[in-house]
Amino acid sequence: MPKLSICHRTTYSYRSPVQLSPYRLLLRPREGPEILLLSHDIAFSPEGRVSWTTDVFGNAIATVTFSEATQRLEITSRADVDLTSEAWPVFDIAASAATYPFRYDDQDWKDLGALRDVQYSDPSGEFHQWVRGFVMAEPTDTLSLLKDLSAGVSNGVAYQARDTEGTQPPLQTLGLRSGSCRDLAMVLVESVRVLGIGARIVSGYLYDPAFTLIGSSPGGSTHAWVEVFLPGAGWVAFDPTNRSMGSANLIPVAVARDIIQLFPVSGTFIGSADAFMSMDVAVDISFTA
Repeated sequence: MPKLSICHRTTYSYRSPVQLSPYRLLLRPREGPEILLLSHDIAFSPEGRVSWTTDVFGNAIATVTFSEATQRLEITSRADVDLTSEAWPVFDIAASAATYPFRYDDQDWKDLGALRDVQYSDPSGEFHQWVRGFVMAEPTDTLSLLKDLSAGVSNGVAYQARDTEGTQPPLQTLGLRSGSCRDLAMVLVESVRVLGIGARIVSGYLYDPAFTLIGSSPGGSTHAWVEVFLPGAGWVAFDPTNRSMGSANLIPVAVARDIIQLFPVSGTFIGSADAFMSMDVAVDISFTA
């Protein structure tokens, strides 16, 4: 896979000058065995003072404070990465987890914590019943079950880009039979947890120069998918939007228990009630030699 240059620009416009609160940024690509971060910087207009920390998931968090009022805020993140993920990966799943149901060892079970707990109420059991419908027999092959579940989400929910903030509850997404990539990811992560398997949400970018993948756009796009923890293999990526397994074409920025923890840019302002005009996001991902 190639070395890539990523430019992620977020622009806010206001009708009158506003005083900006500290902004929280999740924009630094997350390094791992399949991605090497070569460089990263963030620029601001107006100028801001930035401090860095990490959250409980190990994500790099930038907090920027602004001293002057402004009618326009522009945040530009630039990163160069070396993406080495394989298109057809082979996962070395431990024999103890190769068939479902399986039991995590005590340490993994404890450390997964909330990542193995369902997050949405299901009083009628409708969602639980939908998920269990993919378990055709016990025991069954774990990886095949997860692939079938991811494909089932894709078959049952039509992708539809949605610019409004927030994520639909999984039952609502199944009922509407449509959703954004983050909605599909939430259905899958909740489904995996119903099975008693640890999983987390991932936000980042989709790299697709041929524009053949769902959710891709010219230049590049933000994206959301799921990682499932399988003993031996570790965190395995599943993208229900594209029915894919493995990290090819995916550039992770942050991981979390819930998608609401993964806003790339978040902050508020002090000003008139009608001051806010617009927010525009542009992503450009290009190949570098």
